[in-house]
Amino acid sequence: MSRAFRATVVAVVLLSVAAPVGVTADGATDARIVAAVPNPVADGDAGEFVVVRVSTASTANWTLDDGERVVSLPDDRPATRIAVADDPNATRRLTDAPVVSVPDLSLSNAGERLRLRRDGAVVARLDYEDAPESERLVRTDGETTWRPLGYRPRDVHRYGPAAVTGFLLPDAPSVPAETLRSARRRILLAGYTFTSERVADALIAAERRGVVVRVLVDAEPVGGRTARGARALDRLAAAGVDVRVLGGPRARFDYHHPKYAVVDDRALVLTENWKPAGVGGKSSRGWGLVVDSSPVAADLAGLFRVDAGWNDAIPWRRHRRGRTFETETPAEGDYPSRFEPTDVTAAGVRVLTAPGNAESALVGVVDGADRRVDVIQPSIGRRDGPLLRATIRAAERGVTVRVLVSGAWYVAEENAALVEWLNGVATRRDLPLTARVAEPAGRYEKIHAKGVVADGVVVVGSLNWNENAVSENREVALAVRSEALATYFRESFAADWRGGRDVGRATWVVVAGALAALVLALVVARKTLRFD
Repeated sequence: MSRAFRATVVAVVLLSVAAPVGVTADGATDARIVAAVPNPVADGDAGEFVVVRVSTASTANWTLDDGERVVSLPDDRPATRIAVADDPNATRRLTDAPVVSVPDLSLSNAGERLRLRRDGAVVARLDYEDAPESERLVRTDGETTWRPLGYRPRDVHRYGPAAVTGFLLPDAPSVPAETLRSARRRILLAGYTFTSERVADALIAAERRGVVVRVLVDAEPVGGRTARGARALDRLAAAGVDVRVLGGPRARFDYHHPKYAVVDDRALVLTENWKPAGVGGKSSRGWGLVVDSSPVAADLAGLFRVDAGWNDAIPWRRHRRGRTFETETPAEGDYPSRFEPTDVTAAGVRVLTAPGNAESALVGVVDGADRRVDVIQPSIGRRDGPLLRATIRAAERGVTVRVLVSGAWYVAEENAALVEWLNGVATRRDLPLTARVAEPAGRYEKIHAKGVVADGVVVVGSLNWNENAVSENREVALAVRSEALATYFRESFAADWRGGRDVGRATWVVVAGALAALVLALVVARKTLRFD
């Protein structure tokens, strides 16, 4: 089964039929079929269920049928919204709705025409075809959508002023390390990959002093898990840390790709992985934020609990049995610290997540800019994607736009083509837009940051600008409103934008200075010879 989050609107009909006059008090007008799960990943589809909404006060005869068999809903329903199932024990692992046993309920994976009836009269209908594995058919805004079991879309959550520390990698690897070391109550660490011994040491030390420590990473990262990563997770589990990996046939996401940690009442959100190349400062250009805000920390803690609490979050020790791991040489680069961390007071913080709201929220940030937009990404997917279209729209209304992408070997060709195309669009249409492939010039190895500075708003997080990231992966980003923070990241962006060009000018200045000094020395020597 594909691990994809399928937000495809399918050709189904979900209609509520008005009840006859006089039965409103009996709940008919509010009754409906809320959702159906015809194809759970289990032998014999054990656990399949239908969620219905029927008033507990109704004394009518309620039935559910598919045109072939009829099952009756019990009179002693525990709640208005219930899940009806033939195998309640299996179903309880798949839903948080109260489960009611309805013998002989059976749903076809090939399709059904479900009818909810009150005293024989149809009150609601649900038709579907070709039920995908481990997905739930739900109604949203009058339409029906297949969603992975256990996945719940989130709105953008907005919070007020907060103290924020902005920092860069590889310039300031001490910030994430010291933030983790300072924990007194809890560390909830979410990531894609985890290989950092330094971070593992900090988590184990926290566990030993009584801090609640939990870790959730992806089960099957691209390229496989490394032996170094397996050893790091083994160490954590042996020390008593709750380590889980998200994946398997029931996975809600293609990849669990966020990079954040909840540390007491602070949120640490990064663009980088928990590995030497990322938080260790040994390779990648990354952006990071530490937000000192109880509401923001509580928000991400809630997200962590939801993501780590479903069937696809598997204990590491169980997952690793019988597995082999890849060899990898860790990054060992040594880079200068040009930018110190900055402390600001932000006017507001928004928590963005994917799938669901991150793409539309980020489009809104770019659409709201009227002065300048700077975008830094490892690479960018479709040229007609919503995020790149928003960036071009900004230039069309006169906003100065710069797009900086990585020159790493594995994206060099596609990024060069993208830059050529964007600059061509700007030239043909006379737009204030420029794109460039980054030249690290010894300050880092490659661009891995995923950030935007749009006027006074900074967006930092794990969200790559491609279709898979916005619709299939779990991603987390923060949008922070602060002119001071925007200035900090815009200045760092400008340095990366200049890249080797800046170094070239500096080198020329040094050479020119050396030549001038040599000429001066010769003149002085000549004068000395002449007058001594």
